[in-house]
Amino acid sequence: MQKLFIANRGEIAVRIIRAARELGIRTVVGASEADAGSYAAGLADECVIIGPAAAGKSYLNQQAVLRAGLDSGCDALHPGYGFLSENANFAQTVMDAGLLWVGPSPESIEMMGNKARARQAAEAAGVPTLRGSRGIVTPGDELLSEAEAIGYPLVVKASAGGGGRGIRLVGRVEDLVSTVNLAQAEALAAFGSEDVYLERFVQRARHVEVQVLGDGENVIHLGDRDCSMQRRQQKIVEEAPAPNLPDAVRERIRRTSVELARRCHYRGLGTVEFLYDPETNEAAFIEMNTRLQVEHPVTEMITGLDLVREQLLIAAGGHLRLTQEQVEFRGHAFEFRINAEDPANGFMPSPGTLHTVVWPGGPGVRVDSGVVTGSAVAPYYDSLLAKIVVWDSTRDECVARSVRVLDEVAIEGVKTTVPLLSALLRRPELLTVDHHSTFIETTPDLIGALE
Repeated sequence: MQKLFIANRGEIAVRIIRAARELGIRTVVGASEADAGSYAAGLADECVIIGPAAAGKSYLNQQAVLRAGLDSGCDALHPGYGFLSENANFAQTVMDAGLLWVGPSPESIEMMGNKARARQAAEAAGVPTLRGSRGIVTPGDELLSEAEAIGYPLVVKASAGGGGRGIRLVGRVEDLVSTVNLAQAEALAAFGSEDVYLERFVQRARHVEVQVLGDGENVIHLGDRDCSMQRRQQKIVEEAPAPNLPDAVRERIRRTSVELARRCHYRGLGTVEFLYDPETNEAAFIEMNTRLQVEHPVTEMITGLDLVREQLLIAAGGHLRLTQEQVEFRGHAFEFRINAEDPANGFMPSPGTLHTVVWPGGPGVRVDSGVVTGSAVAPYYDSLLAKIVVWDSTRDECVARSVRVLDEVAIEGVKTTVPLLSALLRRPELLTVDHHSTFIETTPDLIGALE
C-alpha cells in the first residue's frame, strides 16, 4: 500500500491520516465542497473534491468516490465509518477496480449487514441470542404466533438497519400488525429493504460489545466495551472494559465473538454487539458491525495497540501480529463524544463557526478531533466534533480524571454535549454502574438541570 484514499471526513479522516503517515503511506482525502477547507483536508497529502455538500451527492456517491480514488493514483481505499463503510456492493466495486479495500470481505459485510441472517449465523456459532422470530416476518397468522412465543414487550427491527435505527417497540398484541407495517415502510425508505424481524425487549438493558481482529484465517478479541450511555439510540459515552460484568458472561461473549468472526473468515476490525440484562446476568447478540467503530480509541487505550495501523497492515496482505495470549489489558478508559448539539433543546444540531476551541491535556488524555478554532460546523452531516478519551489505573480514578478533563474543555460558537457529559459523570447511577441504554431519556432531572 503506497497511497490511500480516505472516503470520509471529520475526526475519523484525521485519525486514518495519522496512522497511514506513520506507516509511510501517502493520503488523499475525498471531501465535499462544504469540507474543502476542513482540518482533515488540509492535513492530508492531497484533497479531492468529490461533490456538493449533500452527502448523497458526495460521500455516498459511489461513482464519484471511486473515480476520485482512481484518478488520484491511489492503490487502496479506507471508508472510515458510516457512509459507504458497510456497503458490500461498494466494497466489491472497489476491489474489482483494482484497489485494496480496507475492511472485511464483501461476503462478510453482506452476511452481517442482514440482521436476520447475522442472528442465524450467531446462533450457529454459539453466540447467545435473545428470543426472536425464526427469520423475516410479515403480517399474518404466523406473525401473531411468533410474537406470542417471544412475549411482550418486543421490538420490531429492520433487517438491514443499524446504528440504532429501524427499531420499533411493541407493548401489546393490538399494536403488533400496525407496527410491523410501519416498520416495513420505514425500513424500505431508509435501507432499501422492507425486511423486519422480531426480538424480545430487555428493560434497562446495558449495551456491551466485543472488539475482534482477524486476518481471514485467525481471529483474536481485544476485549469488551460498555456503550450504554446513549441518546436516541446513539452512543455518547463508552468505556473499556465493560464494568460489573460477571466473569462467566465476559468470557462467553469474548469466546463466541471470536468463533463467529472465524466462521465468517473475518478480515480486519469488527465489533460484535450485545444487550446485557443485569437482572438475569444474560448477554444476547444484537448485531456485528463490519467496520472501524467510533469508539475504538477506548480499546486502544487499554491495550496499547493502534487498531487503524493493524487494519491497514492486514488490508495490505498482512497477518495478525499478535496471538490472543499476547494481548494485554491495563487500566480503564472512557470516551466522550463531543457533538455540536443542544442537549437542553432536544439534542437539536448546532451548526456554526467555532470561535474558540480549547482541548484538555495531562496524563492519560487523548483528543481525536476533526476541528480547530475557526472551523465551520456544517448542518449536512453527523454532529460529532471530537472524542475525548481518558485513561487511568482504575475506573474510579478514571471517573475523577474525566471530571477534571471535561472541565477544561472550552468551545464557543456552537452548543455542545459537554455540559451533559459533565453531568453524567456526577450521577450516582454511572458511578455504581446502574445506568442503562435509555437512562438519558428516562431521567428528566438530568436534562432539566442543563436548561
